[in-house]
Amino acid sequence: MSTSDIHGDRRTKVVVTGVGATTPVGGTAPSTWSALLAGTSGVRTLEGEWAIDLPVTFAATVAVEPSEVLDRVEARKLDRTAQFAMVAAREAWADAGLTDVELDPERLGVSIATGIGGALTLLNTWDLMREKGARRVSPHTIPMLMPNCAAANVGIEFKARAGVHTPVAACASGAESMAQGLEMIRSGAADVVIVGGTEACIHPLPLAAFAAMMALSRRNDEPSRASRPWDKGRDGFVMGEGAAVLIIESYEHAKARGARMYAEVAGAGVTSDGSDSLVQPDPTGAGASRAMTAALVDAGATPADVVHVNAHATSTPQGDIAEALAIRTTLGDSIDNVCVTSTKSMTGHLLGAAGAIESIAVVLAIHERRVPPTINLDDPDDEVNLDIVTGSPRPLRDGPIVALNNSFGFGGHNVALAFRSI
Repeated sequence: MSTSDIHGDRRTKVVVTGVGATTPVGGTAPSTWSALLAGTSGVRTLEGEWAIDLPVTFAATVAVEPSEVLDRVEARKLDRTAQFAMVAAREAWADAGLTDVELDPERLGVSIATGIGGALTLLNTWDLMREKGARRVSPHTIPMLMPNCAAANVGIEFKARAGVHTPVAACASGAESMAQGLEMIRSGAADVVIVGGTEACIHPLPLAAFAAMMALSRRNDEPSRASRPWDKGRDGFVMGEGAAVLIIESYEHAKARGARMYAEVAGAGVTSDGSDSLVQPDPTGAGASRAMTAALVDAGATPADVVHVNAHATSTPQGDIAEALAIRTTLGDSIDNVCVTSTKSMTGHLLGAAGAIESIAVVLAIHERRVPPTINLDDPDDEVNLDIVTGSPRPLRDGPIVALNNSFGFGGHNVALAFRSI
């Protein structure tokens, strides 16, 4: 038996066969995709007295509450992050046509990321304990607040035994889950991996804390226009919540069961800045550029193959410029043939789930050959100098194409994913 037989083959082709999502613009992947194509904002003013005195009184809350989808008894045992993940995972599983398929559980893995984890369980239980005492603390509290709560529950739901993982890399977490799932299949550890990201931390404390960092937009009077990547008037990101899950599997496994294939997960690049700031990106964009280059090399692609980039572009003054520089540096002379968009202009920033929902956006853009527009870009920053899709969806050319999805997080985490048409 050869080494490649034991450890797998890095050249193994990996494809996306299912997608699921619950986001600020839709309760499913199809409704989310339709809203993105239509340029619909999911950012809204927060209801309730708890938000009135906050410096930021709006966020991108989910379009469909998980309580409308999940059984009440089940939902009570899950943190909101796990509720979102379960909704998205079940949709993705069904979309992949796996509902009636008998998979070997030892060949099924999970990698579902989060940036913060069960913050709502922790914060709300502390409030309950202070008000009514320790006897009122639920025995489910620890399993609910663990960062791996979502991944573990999804793993139990689908009886995954090839490994259940929870990448935590701030706002790059969701993309890192895709990179990990890709490696699991390439290494021979699994045939199918449930990957994605989830986040639920719209609460007074995280909102106040991000606002104290001057990270959030303060357009309280026009929330739907607050997330405005690359615009001269941008003043910070918009907090979002939700989850996105993808089913990825080896091409041979998908082909053998006659699965529909949306796109190939062709490559991943993971780097770190190692710069002086924990929360600001390297202004040169060097780490981001290395991640994009690594993803292309891993995919066996060149800048000339790239037609589209779904940018991290959160609507922060420094981050948007650093990424624009990184994109131009990476793609060089091919940049004129690449259209760029930021779906965060509509969904807000889903933190640990961002890379996952944006991976779905890239996969569907390749599959349908249409790129969603960036909204709220009224006065482009002169330093950006990219072909940004605005107004209406942009068609992509026929033939083989490659698209990139960028995700960057506090701590200098950089993840770029390369997807290729089937």
